[in-house]
Amino acid sequence: MLRLFRTNEIRDVQELEGDWDFQPINGARELPSHYEYRMPVPGCWEMHPRFATYQGKGVYRRIVEISQKGAIRLVFKGVCHTADVFFDGVPAGRHYNAYTPFAVVIPDVEPGTHEIAVIADNSFGESSALHVPNDYYTYGGLIRPAAMELLQEELFIERIAFTPIRSAEGWQGAISLYVRNIGRRARQARLQLSLAGRDIDGGGVSVKPGETVEISITESFQGVNPWSADNPTLYMLKALLYVEGQDAPVDDLIERVGFRTVTTENGRIQVNGEDVVLKGFNRHEDHALAGAAIPYPLMVHDLELMLDMGANTVRTSHYPNDERFLDLCDERGLFVWEENHARGLSLEQMKHPLFAKQCEDCNREMVENHFNHPSIIIWAILNECASDTPEGREMYRTQLEQIRAMDSSRPLSFATHHRDRELCFDLADIVSFNLYPLWYGDEDPLELVKQARHWADQAGGLGKPMIMSEFGGDGYYGYRDPSRVKGTEERHADIIERNLAAYTSVPFLSGMLIWQFCDCRVTEGTGWLLTRAGTQNSKGIVDRYRRPKLAYSVVKEYFAGRESQGCQGTLE
Repeated sequence: MLRLFRTNEIRDVQELEGDWDFQPINGARELPSHYEYRMPVPGCWEMHPRFATYQGKGVYRRIVEISQKGAIRLVFKGVCHTADVFFDGVPAGRHYNAYTPFAVVIPDVEPGTHEIAVIADNSFGESSALHVPNDYYTYGGLIRPAAMELLQEELFIERIAFTPIRSAEGWQGAISLYVRNIGRRARQARLQLSLAGRDIDGGGVSVKPGETVEISITESFQGVNPWSADNPTLYMLKALLYVEGQDAPVDDLIERVGFRTVTTENGRIQVNGEDVVLKGFNRHEDHALAGAAIPYPLMVHDLELMLDMGANTVRTSHYPNDERFLDLCDERGLFVWEENHARGLSLEQMKHPLFAKQCEDCNREMVENHFNHPSIIIWAILNECASDTPEGREMYRTQLEQIRAMDSSRPLSFATHHRDRELCFDLADIVSFNLYPLWYGDEDPLELVKQARHWADQAGGLGKPMIMSEFGGDGYYGYRDPSRVKGTEERHADIIERNLAAYTSVPFLSGMLIWQFCDCRVTEGTGWLLTRAGTQNSKGIVDRYRRPKLAYSVVKEYFAGRESQGCQGTLE
């Protein structure tokens, strides 16, 4: 299942879910001649008993049948962390970053039996600036869904971007469609759209060989219901592509959108003009039973647990999330802070020769692929990196400007732990702090949050909304003791309670996001990683199996009070 709704009715999309052949090939440079294992896709090879700690390269192979000659498009939603794609043994594409989708187009494929092979590599090395030993685990494999699309023509709709606009006259939608020509000659085409009960003429377009052309239109939509946390109304946006000389459409693309705006006025965050306070969790895509390849029922379980505690927000720490989870957030009305993939990098690491390019690619793929999710209300970058240095500041500026140029409809932020040394608050729309009072020190949460507001005001954040983007402490599931020493569930609950009591009492906070929703596996290593007992970050409100700790009821008291119920969206 690629998405929670059908994205095409004309284009033939064949999902590649199921068992693939698998073979580890550490040290080899060619595809193997035989495959000893079978691996599920999507899935992590760590779930196989022989590969629980394997880091390196592994080859996935799938045999497919093509019924007629034409171009195909291979879509991969996530391969960890580097992918080399082969078609019939010939290199067809390469992609870096586990957490963003990519596609490989192969023209002029003959009918018959063909082989798709993917070399996945989750090892650390000089070619990777972003995937480094870290406070979460770099799983290996095709961790998200994959599909094969059979294109009828060499002209197809590559993507759609929808931006809702609210004015005194009502709602409008700015729609950009991107049409790509993979053929050898220029083609003429026209587009027809439908949204919210309206048929819209998208106009004609001429596309040269190898070119992608953008078609932009803005239309008014009277009587639509806005998307909100309380009423997450969604609409299907359908686009049809007609080419010259043919009466029937040859391609289509369907997106699901919502009408909502996000603003940051008067030091607050507004959705559709109404102030909101974000209450929720940081969440890693990690599960004891599935690794990073979390199946749909377990995604639903995560979301329902968060809603049960009264949360209205999830932060995708520290990478773009599986789009099916974002679909669920759209449907249930859960706000999303989505961020690129870079966590805790020093200035030296940010000077890696591939850092700028890999971040640029991640930012672009994150925004382009997840643009239409109304639940995403914040884009963010570079968690706890070197934003306290002049060189780091320029890197932050470059990346924030890149995202703002792609999407000016959402505010931008980043999470910092640099306190009064922060140099980049003036570059963002929202200031966000990762602070851990009562865990890494004995500071009082109320005094610290007031101090953080002062730091922000003095460093370019005056008048901007403020979020406590991380706070918490370790609590080892099942370790209960009346001593309430650090690590017990009792002490963990105490820390969460005192933090939430402080943050809900001050008028200037626009958000509080607990670190973290669930315990997660971390890289085994030396140095500070040795502080992670059992190679786990154990600050979750639930453990890796989603068993609630004592802090669960504390969070529920502050976020939900005595009432707790999920919200179901509507489709119109």
